[in-house]
Amino acid sequence: MATDPGLIEYLCDQLEGLGTIRSRKMFGEYMIYCNDKPVLIICNDRPMVKTLPILEPLLKDRPTAPPYEGAKDHYILDPDDRETLRQAVRLAEEVTPLPKKRRKT
Repeated sequence: MATDPGLIEYLCDQLEGLGTIRSRKMFGEYMIYCNDKPVLIICNDRPMVKTLPILEPLLKDRPTAPPYEGAKDHYILDPDDRETLRQAVRLAEEVTPLPKKRRKT
């Protein structure tokens, strides 16, 4: 089941004001970026964030699951819990490096 584009718009609206927020469709699902750093993956209408140590105090009671087969577990976020969503993205953005530019061959 592919993610509803309306959910992506809703999540981006929830994150407004945290920095430059954008989304990118990838393999039928989406990645949301904050200040060009990948912070949320949305698979099957579930926003997810990596299980980073900085997020454990905030999200330790949240369920986890892999976003796709073969992936490590991620915290599953409630898209309607705006405050927790914003805190998780802010913290993840702090510790996530910018993606490296790929060289053209």
